[in-house]
Amino acid sequence: MRSHIAIVNVDNADTWTRYRSGLCNNCAANCCTMPVEVKLPDLVRLGLVDPFEAEHEEPKQIGKRLQKAGLIERFNFKNSIFTLPRRSSGDCEYLDAKTRRCTVYEKRPNTCRLHPQVGPRPGYCSYGAKR
Repeated sequence: MRSHIAIVNVDNADTWTRYRSGLCNNCAANCCTMPVEVKLPDLVRLGLVDPFEAEHEEPKQIGKRLQKAGLIERFNFKNSIFTLPRRSSGDCEYLDAKTRRCTVYEKRPNTCRLHPQVGPRPGYCSYGAKR
């Protein structure tokens, strides 16, 4: 019996695989190459924002500070959504390049915790060999 690994284009959700239990066990973490959008509580959990600052400072000001420090890639002022930085490879800054595992797994953002139930194609993930 030959194993068949699907070819996936991370940017084309039509090439994604329906999620099933255990799929992440041998995954190449393709989902960690997509932009990770987070909210302020995620940044507090990651230790990038102090809880006092989150409660008393405007998200716009926090976004400016984090962007200047290189701790976020961008900030969407309208929706108060922060985007985590990625390496030149496209990988999330918190993804270990060798093991392809999250280095902040216990503190990971809700976007990651809820994937693939929420996202570009709910119930599907970018599992497979990248194109």
